[in-house]
Amino acid sequence: MTSLTDEQLMQQIQQGDHPAFQQLVKRYVTPLQHYASRFLGNANEAEDVVQEVLLKAWRNAERWQADKAKVSTWLYSITHHLCIDLYRRKSLDTQSLDDAPDVAEPAAHSRLQALEISQHVSVALQHLPERQRSTLLLCYYQGLSAQEAAQVLDISSSAVESLLARARRALRQVLTP
Repeated sequence: MTSLTDEQLMQQIQQGDHPAFQQLVKRYVTPLQHYASRFLGNANEAEDVVQEVLLKAWRNAERWQADKAKVSTWLYSITHHLCIDLYRRKSLDTQSLDDAPDVAEPAAHSRLQALEISQHVSVALQHLPERQRSTLLLCYYQGLSAQEAAQVLDISSSAVESLLARARRALRQVLTP
């Protein structure tokens, strides 16, 4: 079953095939969690969002149409909308340094620096306007093309390019010392 395309899996899922759904989950749970985690800045909330995404995908499989969107685009779209809903409902906490490595560990200093840089970028991402953050995450972190991101966000490809340019400019200003 691993050689089946996403579209073939979805057709089987639409018929109620549980193993096909499990295979789709294996393919997408990690990338969807990465996207949601970066968007929300909270891994636990991202996990909850992805569980809800997968539940919606199973319950609403018949709504997916091959001629309208790729399976990945459809899943990212569901994830994106749930993240926006949660983001609007809650004020987000930034990650603390509690997860920093023990200074006695070898190479702890460079890991600590990498963690600090990652946290600065995460905080900067949280300050971007919602659409810029979403576009940046979809294109740079999730590897979607501008056209795929446009489908997820329900905007034009040129709007995606414009949002990316503005997001890069904003991040450069925030992150430049």
